[in-house]
Amino acid sequence: MLPHCLSLPRLMAATAAAALIAPAAIAAAPVAESMPAKRNAAASTTVIRGGTIYDGSAPQPIIGDVVIKGADIAYVGPVRATPKGARIIDATGMVVAPGFIDPHTHPRGYIDSEGAEERLNLPWLMQGVTTIFVGVDGGGTPDAGAFFDDLEAKGFGTNVAAYVGFGPVRRAVLGDDARAPDASELAAMKGLVAKAMCEGAMGLSTGLFYAPQSFALTEEVVALAKEAGARGGVYDTHQRDESSYSIGVSQSVDEAIHIGKAADIPVHIAHIKTLGVDVHGQAGEIIAQIETARAAGQKVTADQYPWEASGTGLEAALLPRWAVDGGREALLARLDDAAELARIKEAMTENMRRRGGASSLLLTAPGHEWTAKRLSEIAATWGVAPLDAAIRIIRVSNAAGKLVSFNMTEADIRAFMVQPWVVTSSDGSPGHPRMFATFPQKYVKYVGAQKPLSLAQFINRSTGATADIFGLNDRGRLKAGYKADVLMFDPALYRPKADYIAPRELTAGVRALFVNGQQVIAEGKPTGIAAGAAIRKMPPPAACPAP
Repeated sequence: MLPHCLSLPRLMAATAAAALIAPAAIAAAPVAESMPAKRNAAASTTVIRGGTIYDGSAPQPIIGDVVIKGADIAYVGPVRATPKGARIIDATGMVVAPGFIDPHTHPRGYIDSEGAEERLNLPWLMQGVTTIFVGVDGGGTPDAGAFFDDLEAKGFGTNVAAYVGFGPVRRAVLGDDARAPDASELAAMKGLVAKAMCEGAMGLSTGLFYAPQSFALTEEVVALAKEAGARGGVYDTHQRDESSYSIGVSQSVDEAIHIGKAADIPVHIAHIKTLGVDVHGQAGEIIAQIETARAAGQKVTADQYPWEASGTGLEAALLPRWAVDGGREALLARLDDAAELARIKEAMTENMRRRGGASSLLLTAPGHEWTAKRLSEIAATWGVAPLDAAIRIIRVSNAAGKLVSFNMTEADIRAFMVQPWVVTSSDGSPGHPRMFATFPQKYVKYVGAQKPLSLAQFINRSTGATADIFGLNDRGRLKAGYKADVLMFDPALYRPKADYIAPRELTAGVRALFVNGQQVIAEGKPTGIAAGAAIRKMPPPAACPAP
C-alpha cells in the first residue's frame, strides 16, 4: 500500500503538475551571478577553512582546512597559514567531505540533451554527487569511446563512468530473439565487449531481469564477463530475479556469484533488495550467501537506495518474459490473439500479486490521464479490471507505463544497509524521488543517534568505499594529490525535498561543491559551470592489442 501520507487529492494534484516539468525547468534553478560561466581551475587556489572534515575513510572527523589548487587537492589537515592569493571559504559548522559517488544512475534525459543548463545534471549536483555511473542494468553502449568523446566535447556537470551493456551487445547480434547464440555470434558479442573495455568502459553491466537479456543462459553471460574481467572490469548486475518471478532471489544471487567466479571478475549487485511479498524477510539469507562467497576470497559487493519503492515499468513488472520474445511488434500481436492474451493475463495476475496488488503501483509517466494515479484508481475510473487497465496502457508504449512500485520492507532495507560491502546508489530515474533526493534521504532517515549508520559510515559508503570497489584511485577521498571533488554541506539543513508526491524537487543544504577543482555550487546555488570529466578505466595495453 502507499504510505498513509499520500492522500489521493494531494497526490493527484501535486504529482501531476510536478511530473510534467521538463528537465530544462529543473535546470533553471538560480545561478550564482558572481561566478563566470567558466574559469581557469589551474590558476586558482581555494581554502575551505575550519570545517568538520570527513575524509571518506576515517571513522572520526577533524576540524581543519582543505586546500584546492587547480584540479587537485593540495592539503588536508589542521588549519594553517593561508597560501598567498588564495580564496577562503568559511566552513565553520559545515561538514566537508569528498563529493559523493553514485554507481547506478539513469540520467539519460540530461546526457542526451543539447542544452547547456540540462547538461549541468542538477538532480545529482544538488545532492553533492560529483561522479555518476551510467550504462547500468545492461543498457550501456558498446561504442564507449564515442560516448566519452561526445561527453567531453559537450561538457557535463558531473564526472561520468560508463559500462558496456549486455542488452545492446546482445541486440546488435541476436535482435530480440529468445535463443542462444551460435559460436560465431558469441564471438561477435565478445568482440563488442572487448572493444568497449579497451575504450574505457568500467566493466560489463547486465539486466538479466529484462528482455532480451533474460533470454540468455548463464554461460553466455560468463563468456562475455570473461572479456571484461580480462581487462580489469567489474561485473555489475541487475540480477535475474530480485523476487519470485523466475528462479527466485536466492538462486539469482547464486547465479551472480557463479558468473563472477567462473569469469574471474569482481561481482557488484545493483540496488540489492528483496522485492515483493513472497521474499520479504529474506535479506538475512541473501547476506549470508554473499558473506560466504566473500569469506572464500571472492569479491562481491552491492549498492542500495534508501527507499521502500522501486521504479520500473508495467511491461517489466507484470508481463511474462515470453510475451516480449521478438520485441514490441510480437508483443502487440500476442495481445491481439485471444488465446495468447488469456495466457498473458494469467501470468500478469500472479506478477501483480507478488508486487502487492494494483494499489501498490503508482503510475508516473508524465502527460497521461493516468499520471500520478495508482493502477487500481485508473482502472476504477475506466470501469475495467486492473489487468485490463494495465494492458491498455502497455499498448500505448513502454514508456507510458513508467511506475513506482511499493514492494520492500523497512527491516530488509536496514539489514542490507548496515553491511560494510553495501554502498549508496540512487538508481535515479524520472518519476521517482530517488533521482533528486537519495543521498539526503539516507542522511536524514538513517544517520544519527538510534539509527543504523554514523555520519562517517554514511560518507564512507557514499565516497571512499565506492571508489575502492571500482578502482577510482584518485577520487572518493579528501587526500593530497586526489582530484578536487569536494562537498561542503550544512548538517542542519541538508535534506530531501523530493518525495513520491513531488519527485522533482532539488535537494537543499549543499553550500559548496567542487568538481575537478571548479566550483559548481556556491552559497547553495549552481554556478553554471559544467566541470565533469569522462572517467575512462583503461586496461593495460597488452590487453588491448592494436587492430
